[in-house]
Amino acid sequence: MWLIAIAFLVLPGLPEAQGASNGAQAPEPSYRAALLVEADTGQVLSSYEPHRPWPMASVTKMMLMLLVGEKLKEGSLRLTDSVIVSRRASKIGGSQAYLKEGESFPVGELMKAIVIHSANDACVAVAEHVAGSAEGMVELMNQRAAALGMKDTQYHSVHGLPPEPGQQEDVSTAFDLALLAQQLARYPQILRWSSTVEDSFRGGKFQLLNTNKLLLRFPGVDGLKTGFYGKAGHNLVATAKRNGMRFIAVVLGASSSGVRFTEAARLLSRGFNGYERVMVVRQGSPVGEMMPVIDGKRGSIRPVAARDGVLLIPKGQGKNIKTAFVPLAPSLAAPVPKGKKLGTVQISLDGQSPVEVAAIAAEEVPQSSLLWRILVKLFYFLKEMVGKLISSL
Repeated sequence: MWLIAIAFLVLPGLPEAQGASNGAQAPEPSYRAALLVEADTGQVLSSYEPHRPWPMASVTKMMLMLLVGEKLKEGSLRLTDSVIVSRRASKIGGSQAYLKEGESFPVGELMKAIVIHSANDACVAVAEHVAGSAEGMVELMNQRAAALGMKDTQYHSVHGLPPEPGQQEDVSTAFDLALLAQQLARYPQILRWSSTVEDSFRGGKFQLLNTNKLLLRFPGVDGLKTGFYGKAGHNLVATAKRNGMRFIAVVLGASSSGVRFTEAARLLSRGFNGYERVMVVRQGSPVGEMMPVIDGKRGSIRPVAARDGVLLIPKGQGKNIKTAFVPLAPSLAAPVPKGKKLGTVQISLDGQSPVEVAAIAAEEVPQSSLLWRILVKLFYFLKEMVGKLISSL
């Protein structure tokens, strides 16, 4: 996975940037946390209180979405699998699909109701099917959060409803939710659901309406999740893709629904308008100098890039990109297998953490025969002796 690089390049417009520009204390914004991240590299481009713990509300459902997406990919779950609605699931309140005890629905239909309509009853039904119980799913959600490095996240429910007396809230941060969104953006089926503005349930008898208003207002938006209850305020994790670039905007604790959409749109616009992705090295392209190979059938080998090396930079700064090849050793001993790591290409722009791309052997260099190695060593020995003899004359 791509871990978010903590390289805060704060853009003008956020409260932090306002305070920095005029020396005065920035006004308190109408939200409690905000973050802009480039999805592929995980680079943080703008932030406000990114590590502030905050109630997630229905944004909680994003982790259930990820777990289902992963199980669909690995084949342990299918969209056509039947889920029988339990009594517990049928009694869940809030936003719902009005499931009845004993009814059966395909996983795909219930997930559509969850992602588009934020149906809490469908969350419990799917959780019970996947993990045996809602509590079992919560345990899986916390395990996955820990594995992703979501250090300030704690799940206590599968749906994010306000906690009952004696229960705890589902809590996360803008930073952690961006990590989660990076993973979700890798699942086309999840994005197909989250980009759907309107659909139906029960064969067209029940309408599913997406609460993410950016789907109709901001070109390229295809997810991900909204959330709201009184204490949590209005939350949003949004993602958009244009021209091969994907950005993730997180807004937590907004004072109104309009504020969360306006701020997310502003952040996404700054990403698309202010940054570009530059292909610095292509997979398989030569990097660095020829490296000597001792006792090989060939005397040297040129390293190549193991993958594309892409850097996200402010527009117009491409001329300032620097690259450096750092070998693991000054020379190699044969045999050298194809794909062996030979070093690292470091790609950087002043003020940013470098992107590192492994440099590998493009082809195998076999070891020369024993006789040839003996002859080569003998040649160099005699050459050295002759040199000493000549120098002594």
